[in-house]
Amino acid sequence: MFHWRDIMQSLIYKIAASRGATKIMQVKQLKFLFLLIFCFSHSVLAEADFPSIPPTSTPPLSTAIPKAPALSVKSFILIDFLSDQIIAEQGVDERAEPASLTKMMTIYVADQALKHNKIKLNDKVKISEKAWRASGSRMFLQVNTEVAVEDLLKGIIIQSGNDASIALAEHIAGDESAFAQFMNYYAAELGMTNTHFENATGLPDPNHYTTAKDMATLGKALIRDFPESYALYSQKEYVYQNIKQTNRNRLLWKHDWVDGIKTGHTESAGFCLVASGIQDGMRLIAVIMGAKNDGIRTDETNQLLTYGFRFYETRKLYPKALRLAETRVWMGKTNEIGLGLAEDLYVTLGRGLHDRLKSNISVNKTIKAPILEGAVLGTLTVQLDDQTLLEKPIVALQAVPEANIFSRAYDYIVLSVKSLWNRD
Repeated sequence: MFHWRDIMQSLIYKIAASRGATKIMQVKQLKFLFLLIFCFSHSVLAEADFPSIPPTSTPPLSTAIPKAPALSVKSFILIDFLSDQIIAEQGVDERAEPASLTKMMTIYVADQALKHNKIKLNDKVKISEKAWRASGSRMFLQVNTEVAVEDLLKGIIIQSGNDASIALAEHIAGDESAFAQFMNYYAAELGMTNTHFENATGLPDPNHYTTAKDMATLGKALIRDFPESYALYSQKEYVYQNIKQTNRNRLLWKHDWVDGIKTGHTESAGFCLVASGIQDGMRLIAVIMGAKNDGIRTDETNQLLTYGFRFYETRKLYPKALRLAETRVWMGKTNEIGLGLAEDLYVTLGRGLHDRLKSNISVNKTIKAPILEGAVLGTLTVQLDDQTLLEKPIVALQAVPEANIFSRAYDYIVLSVKSLWNRD
C-alpha cells in the first residue's frame, strides 16, 4: 500500500535531483506546499475502518426473559464461566461462613504445591494425632499411618474429610496455621477481597469467612487452573480402608451435565453449595450460602442452573489477536498498526438478544512509535441497543520500533503543520 508521505518524498527528491542545489529554496517551498496538501487530505479521509460484530445465522428466539427464581437463602450468585457475567444474584458481598466450601481453597493450595513440585502425588503423609482427632466429616485416617497425597486429595474432595484436610495442610506447610497463610495469599491473588481463612477444614471461627461472589471466583479458578484435579469433583463415591462414602453433592445424581463442585455445612453456616455444569459449551457456576437444609440447597441450586441454561446463552464475539482495526502510526518504521483484543471476548445474554449487539472502536489520537506489542491504544465498546454492556481495551497486535532520524523529523514537521491547520 502506498501512502501520501511516500509519494511526496519521492516527488521532492526527484525534483531536487533534476534542479540541483541552486534551486534548493524552490524545492523547500514545493515541499511545504505538498505538506499543506497532505494535511488537508488527511483531515477528510478516515484512517481506520472498524468492523461491527458479524451477524449470527441463528434465528432470534423470544426475547422475553423471566426474572430469576426467588430463593429462600439470603446469599446466592449465578455466573457464566467464560464471560464472567452475573446472570442472577442476591447478597453476593454479604459475609457468610463457608463451612466445608473452605476445602476448595485447601485443594487449590495443594494443586499449586503440586504444580511447583513442592509435593508429589505419591508422597507419603504421616497422620498426626491432631488430624486423627478432627471432628466433623472424616476420611477415617488412623494416627501414625502413612497415606499418599493422591488419596488425601480424594478424601477431601469426595468425602469432605476434615482429617485429610489437616493432614495435607501439615504436609505442605508444617502446621495448619501456616497453611492458612497460603490460603489467604491465593485468595488475594484471585481477587477474593471479602474472604479470610483461619483453617483448612471450614470449622467455625470468627475470622473465617467469605461471600457468595468470592466462592464463585474460587470455583472458576479451580476449573480454569487445574482441570485434571477438577475432574475429581464429579466422582460420586470413594472407598478408603473398605469404607465407602458418597459425595454429598446430590446434583451429581440428578443431572449428568453437573460435574462439581463442593458442599458445606455447619450449624452456624447452614447448608452451602458451589455447583457447576456445562451444556453445549456453556458452563455456569452457582453458589448457595446458608440454606436451611440439604434439600433446599439442592433444589434452589438446581433452579439457578436450570434457569441460566434455559434462558441464556454465551457466545464468543471476537477471538484474541483478531485484527479488528488499523490506525496510523507516526515516527515508526511502519505507518500502520493492527489493533485487536488481548483475550477472547465472550458475552452472555438472554437467548435471542445477540443479534441486537453493536460494537464500536475508539482509538487514541496521534499514536507515536515506539510501540510495544500489547500496548493499550483504544477501547472496544459493546452495546445492546443503546445500553453499554462492556468495554474492553484494544491493544497493539505487533510492535512498531522507531524510524530513523530523517523519517521521525519528517513526521514531526507533518504533525506540527497538521496541528496548526486544525487550530481554531
